[in-house]
Amino acid sequence: MRVLLTNDDGPPGSASPYVFGLYNHLSAFGWDVKVVLPSSQKSWIGKAFHIAEITKGNYFYPTLPDGLTGEISPTSRPLKDGEVAEWILLDGTPATCANVALHNIFPGQIDLVISGPNLGRNTSSAFALSSGTVGAALSASLSKTRSIAVSYGTVVHPTPTSYFEPSHVLACRIIRYLWDNWGQDEGGLRAGEVDLYNVNIPLVEGLLTDEGLKILWTSMWRNSYGCLFKDVSGATPTTVQPSSAAGPDALDLPNAEAASSSSSGTLAFKFSPTMDGLIRPDESSLPVGSDGWAIFKGCASVTPLRSSFAEPPGEATDIEDRIWKMKL
Repeated sequence: MRVLLTNDDGPPGSASPYVFGLYNHLSAFGWDVKVVLPSSQKSWIGKAFHIAEITKGNYFYPTLPDGLTGEISPTSRPLKDGEVAEWILLDGTPATCANVALHNIFPGQIDLVISGPNLGRNTSSAFALSSGTVGAALSASLSKTRSIAVSYGTVVHPTPTSYFEPSHVLACRIIRYLWDNWGQDEGGLRAGEVDLYNVNIPLVEGLLTDEGLKILWTSMWRNSYGCLFKDVSGATPTTVQPSSAAGPDALDLPNAEAASSSSSGTLAFKFSPTMDGLIRPDESSLPVGSDGWAIFKGCASVTPLRSSFAEPPGEATDIEDRIWKMKL
């Protein structure tokens, strides 16, 4: 199996604590795992491409035990003692990483794209449509390559590190099952296959039990969000704290001190969303069988997706009925 691993959280670090562990577990299958990541954190960017800039890259050589250290080189070189593998870091979006990897770096060499594991859940349409993790999987599916987005939902702050290994084990079980039992969709891009899957695993104590977490087939919770930005017009740099660089669940924590707006006449807005209704929703707002409902119940969710915008059911069947008839 030839796998491309990408994400939106970037190389191993505080904002990307899971990618090195999942890489090791996937490699333990005997799979050939290539890694192409954004060079820095790229959450909340969706399936965007930066088209005006040249996308530059470097080679990264992570080392044991956690991948937090490693040399960066502008050119490829043989591995040194203690280095696990050669990864590639691109100064681009997650969707860019997926496309460049598939068509420029490893053309014809990838069977499956795995995007993640994201730091934070990507359940619901509000999060999934904003997610760089899902965006990279969408990018791959539009290139007619099987793809799976994987996200780990933060439930407890801070997340016990004892949850990491069992979450990787569960993610790999799900990934392997999906590969061996890929679903059918008559509207899919690849000869009637499901385009991609969105997998969400809550980091909860149930991971440590003998039974583990239940895995549910789910639909996507269709929801919405409100104001995402705070007016910081006229604030001085010392009073405006940087926006959170982590995924959705990091916003569960109170935001750092934020400046109040002033009447200086300038315009300035900081990303500072109120997400309580998305991260801690009332159970009554969650459709049974949705991904948001599954995470609320402490279950892993697997949602088949199409790489397209959803459409309401069409009413007209004949071409003549589809033609607009308007009086000018």
